[in-house]
Amino acid sequence: MSWSLDPHHTAVSFSAKHLGVATVRGSFNQVTADLELDDPNDPTTGRGTVTIQAASISTNSEQRDGHLKGADFLDAEKYPEIVFTLKSITPEGDHYKVTGDLKIKETSRELTLDYEHSGSVVDPFGNTKVGGTLTGTMNRSDWGLTWNVPLGGGGLLVSEKVKLEIDGELTLDKPAVVEPAAIAAGANA
Repeated sequence: MSWSLDPHHTAVSFSAKHLGVATVRGSFNQVTADLELDDPNDPTTGRGTVTIQAASISTNSEQRDGHLKGADFLDAEKYPEIVFTLKSITPEGDHYKVTGDLKIKETSRELTLDYEHSGSVVDPFGNTKVGGTLTGTMNRSDWGLTWNVPLGGGGLLVSEKVKLEIDGELTLDKPAVVEPAAIAAGANA
């Protein structure tokens, strides 16, 4: 079964330490997905890809966002998409491990995140929805994101570790409805 990401109920967020003392939080505001899920109550039946538009990054600082979009970090003009390709989902206690290949710029590396499944439901409009939350960390230098400024005392301006939190809601794609008049017109052609 094919599912679409609901952009109004999905958030791709991250955080990193600044100067080792403050947490900078950000998000990506343009995310799409090509996903298949055979059983909405069994996440292990999922497969597909999630695509993030690198230029949609937002940290509530125009200057910082410009730097993150530039060549020192995401180089969004040259590499407009960040892509996560799902490889496996495995149960682990009361949650799941989601493993996939994350491609940022020219580097693709495996990343495993924890997934808490929130279940499935039919909304008041008859749409089947499924959702959950992915969390984890990545070392940004593993993807070639190495820009930094050393500080006195051995610290760095931007932490190596980046925390990720992705809340997602999917909607089951409904088959296209062919109007009876269109069927009759096709039969008469």
